[in-house]
Amino acid sequence: MKPFLEKFFPSVLKKASEAKTNVYCVYDSQLLTAFTSSLYVAGLVASLVASRLTAAYGRRTTMILGGFTFLFGALINGLAANIAMLISGRILLGFGVGFTNQAAPVYLSEVAPPRWRGAFNIGFSCFISMGVVAANLINYGTDSHRNGWRISLGLAAVPAAIMTVGCLFISDTPSSLLARGKHDEAHTSLLKLRGVENIADVETELAELVRSSQLAIEARAELFMKTILQRRYRPHLVVAVVIPCFQQLTGITVNAFYAPVLFRSVGFGSGPALIATFILGFVNLGSLLLSTMVIDRFGRRFLFIAGGILMLLCQIAVAVLLAVTVGATGDGEMKKGYAVTVVVLLCIYAAGFGWSWGPLSWLVPSEIFPLKIRPAGQSLSVAVNFAATFALSQTFLATLCDFKYGAFLFYGGWIFTMTIFVIMFLPETKGIPVDSMYQVWEKHWYWQRFTKPTST
Repeated sequence: MKPFLEKFFPSVLKKASEAKTNVYCVYDSQLLTAFTSSLYVAGLVASLVASRLTAAYGRRTTMILGGFTFLFGALINGLAANIAMLISGRILLGFGVGFTNQAAPVYLSEVAPPRWRGAFNIGFSCFISMGVVAANLINYGTDSHRNGWRISLGLAAVPAAIMTVGCLFISDTPSSLLARGKHDEAHTSLLKLRGVENIADVETELAELVRSSQLAIEARAELFMKTILQRRYRPHLVVAVVIPCFQQLTGITVNAFYAPVLFRSVGFGSGPALIATFILGFVNLGSLLLSTMVIDRFGRRFLFIAGGILMLLCQIAVAVLLAVTVGATGDGEMKKGYAVTVVVLLCIYAAGFGWSWGPLSWLVPSEIFPLKIRPAGQSLSVAVNFAATFALSQTFLATLCDFKYGAFLFYGGWIFTMTIFVIMFLPETKGIPVDSMYQVWEKHWYWQRFTKPTST
């Protein structure tokens, strides 16, 4: 938005208005990317702290704390008078996202019946995607107003308030309550989740949860890093680190955050660029909904592989199209028909991500850890995600400027690598109860050498 750039990033606006410029480098500003990526530094710190909070006070309390923090961050951003306020608000948003991203996937994994766990967890990603679509619509609707950027940033307080208030009306998970010695509350919570008509199943599940919680309580004195570095948890450690890193190396986050910039660079005006970004978000949402319907039927591996192949082809096609039109120097002109083709390719790419690495990168790490290290394991995964997102979002515009169309080949190479990793090293977790997940590692052709035949 021009008024936003005028107030906070005038140098970027000046560069964009120059008659002759390299389209790859128009928005290469470290201050501009700092505004975006500061959220992820704060999220990284918050996600590491959140594991202690989640273990001590429960998943629900952590989500409420995240909602409050996000609410205040949104208000500061909407009232920002200078760049310091803008980035300070962004940091508070990061803390809010860090707390909730750690707690919410674990909460969903623990309350969902095993046969529906995939759909429950993808609901988390679906609502993130809905938020992206809503934000793009708001951006488009406020684009022509002088203070439209204030409305756009400030309205983030609305979903934060809804989430915070909503969490007041739910109970914590049975696993979390048992780990904190609240057996009666855990029994009540499980009855609410499964229904009193399934009392026999509830008692059986509760007995299993009690057994797992006892192991978790006994392990409280152990240092998390000492525990997860044990040989038997090597598969969990590798997957918890590699999966979130690979999710960001698909390039989707930087494409999503800088989509308006990217579309303006290839020939769209401000309004059309925002419309194209909305279409991109809507396609991603549609594919997430599709994933919700098929995840527990076809499994995690199939969706990972199919999405990876589709994204790889699209990244190569975009790179070729940019090379042919604007060239390596970035001073060529892309005709409208080619620019529309770029949008179509990125939409197909977003669809592939939406049913694969988007939701599954949150689902898989949240379901693979045993209860004794589940909060800390999820924190590690979220922290790695934030660290990777920060690094890539902080460097994307500079990478686009230096690599030119090769930036898309760079991400394509990583997509190829991660697809091979899934084929070779990621076991299928469809339909396996979270407290019996150790079985998939013991049966895997490679990871079985690290695990022991034990349920802990």
